Amino acid sequence: MDENQKEIENKQKAKAGQNALKRLGKPIKGRILLAQMLTAISGILSIAPFVALTEIGKLLIESYQLGVMKSSQIWSSCKILIMSFSLKSLLYFVSLLITHFADLKLRNILRIGIIERMSKAPLSWFSESNSGIIRKAVQDDTQTVHTIVAHGPIDQLNAIITPLALLTYSFYVDWRLGFLSIATIPIYFTLYGSTMKGMDEKTAALDTKLGKVSSTMVEFVSGISVVKAFGRSGKAHRNYLDAADIYALFYRNWALPLVSRTCLSLSWVSTPVLLLVNLAGGALLINAGHVNIAQVLTTTLIAMILPETIVTVATISWSYQLAGSAGTRLCDILDLKTLPKSKHNKKPVDSSIEFNNVSFSYGETEALKDVDLQIPKGTVSALIGPSGSGKTTLATLIARFNDPDIGSVKIGGVDIRDMSEDTLYDQVAFVLQDAQLLNISIEDNIMLGSPEASFEDVKKAAKAAQIHDYIVSLPKGYKTILGTDTKLSGGQEQRLAIARAILIDAPILLLDEATAFADPESEAEIQKALSYLIKDRTVLVIAHRPGAIKGADKLVVMENGKISAEGRHEELLDNAHYSILLRQSMNHEEGIA
Repeated sequence: MDENQKEIENKQKAKAGQNALKRLGKPIKGRILLAQMLTAISGILSIAPFVALTEIGKLLIESYQLGVMKSSQIWSSCKILIMSFSLKSLLYFVSLLITHFADLKLRNILRIGIIERMSKAPLSWFSESNSGIIRKAVQDDTQTVHTIVAHGPIDQLNAIITPLALLTYSFYVDWRLGFLSIATIPIYFTLYGSTMKGMDEKTAALDTKLGKVSSTMVEFVSGISVVKAFGRSGKAHRNYLDAADIYALFYRNWALPLVSRTCLSLSWVSTPVLLLVNLAGGALLINAGHVNIAQVLTTTLIAMILPETIVTVATISWSYQLAGSAGTRLCDILDLKTLPKSKHNKKPVDSSIEFNNVSFSYGETEALKDVDLQIPKGTVSALIGPSGSGKTTLATLIARFNDPDIGSVKIGGVDIRDMSEDTLYDQVAFVLQDAQLLNISIEDNIMLGSPEASFEDVKKAAKAAQIHDYIVSLPKGYKTILGTDTKLSGGQEQRLAIARAILIDAPILLLDEATAFADPESEAEIQKALSYLIKDRTVLVIAHRPGAIKGADKLVVMENGKISAEGRHEELLDNAHYSILLRQSMNHEEGIA
C-alpha cells in the first residue's frame, strides 16, 4: 500500500472517529450543554478579579499620592475580587461535577450496551475476534472516552472564553498593553501550527499500530506455555516484536521532530519571555505617561495566563484525537451484527437434524455451498475432510454460531431460527477440543450450563465422565478453583467438559474430536466418558482422524464446502476423497508411533 493510500485511510479513520464521538455523546448532550453554559458564565466572570485588581492598584497609587489611605474603597474592591473569583470557581466546579456525572452515565450506558450487544452476537464472532482487541474496547476505550466527556467540553470552552474575555479587558485597559500581552503568541502559533500538520491522520495510524501491539501481545502471552514446551519462543514472539518495532519506529520518527518544534514554540510563551516583553514595554509606556504601574501589572498577569489556556486547548485536542479511535471501536461493537430473535418459540418433535440447501460465506469466502444432509435421531454421524473443507462451519450452524445465507437448519423438523435461545440450547450440548473452563470452582464449571443442578447431580455427572476420583483427591474437592488452586491436564479438562455436557443432558451433542491431543491413558478415560455421553443421543462428530470414527452410523466426507460422499466406513472405501483421508490418517499415526 502506497503512502497516499495510507494517508487517505488515516483521514477516513480520523473522520469516522469524530463522528463516532458525536454519536456516543447524544445521550448526555443536554447535560453537556448545561455545563458549557455555566462554563461560559464562569469564563466571562474571569474578568472581574482583574477589574478589581486594577481598581485596587489605582486606589493604592492615589492613596500614596494624596497621603490618605482610601481603606473603605480598597476593601470594597477586595470583596469584589474575592466574591467574583469564588463565584467563577464555584460555577466551574459545578460544570465539572455535571460532566463527571454525565461521564458516569455514558460509561454505564456504553457498558450495558456492549454487554447486551455481545450477548446477542453470533458465537462465531467470539472465536473470530482477538481477545486483546475486545478487552481494549470494553475496558480501555470506555476509560479513554472519559477525558473528552468529563473534561473536554468544559476545559476546551473555558480555554477559549477565558482568554478572549481577558484579552478584551487588556485592550479596554489600554490598546498598547493589549497588543503587548499577545505580542509573542503569533510566533508561537506559527511554530506550533507546523507540528499539528497531519495530526489526525498520524494519531489514527499510531492507534492502529498500538492496537496491533496489544493484540499480538495477548496472543503471545496466551500461548506462552505451549511455546516454551516446544522451544519455539524465538519464532512465536516474532509477530509481537515486529509489531512493537513498527510502532516504536513510527512513534520515534514522528515524536522527535514534533517535540523539538513544540519546545521551540513554547519558549516564545514562557514566563521569562512574557515578563521581559510586557514589563519592558510597560515601563516604556509608563515613562511616556500613557499608563500606570497597576495597569501594566494587570495586563502582564493576563499575558501570563493566556499561554496556559492555549496549551490546554492543544492537550484537549490531542485527547479528542485519541478518543476518536476509541469511539470508533466502541461503535463497532455497539453495531455488531446480531442474530435475529425468533418471533415464535417452536418446540422440536425429536432430535433429528436436517440441512436443506445450506450455503454460507465468511465475507467473500464461500465456506458452504448447497449442502443437504439428514441426520436421524439417536445416530452418530461424523464430518470428515481436510482443513477448510467446511466441516466445522457446518456443525456449528446447528448451534447457531451463524445463520446460513441460504437454506435452513432444522432440529426435529423446526427451523432453529424459529426457536428461542433457551429452547435451542436445551437441545444442543458441546464438547470441543478447547474445554472452555473458567477461573471458578470445579463444581461451578460443571454447572455452567445447568446452574440449578444439585450437588448430587454434579457428582453423578463427574463419575460418568471418569473425573470424580481425581476431584475428591484434591484438598478442596469440588470447591477447588481452577487456575488458582490447581491446573488440569488436557485430558482432565476434557473430562470436566464432558461432565458439563452430561449434566446439561441435551439430546444433541456436537463433538469436536475430544481425544485429539490427549495422552494414551487420558484417551482411554475420555473414551469411557464419551461412551456414556453419546448413549441415546444424536451425535455429530467433527472428525480429524477417520480411523477413530469407523464405527459411526454415517460418515460425511466434505471437500471445498460441499458433501462429496456419505455412508458407512465400508461403503466409502472406494471413494477417492475418503481413501486419501484414511491413508493420510494412517501415515500420520504410524509417524507418531
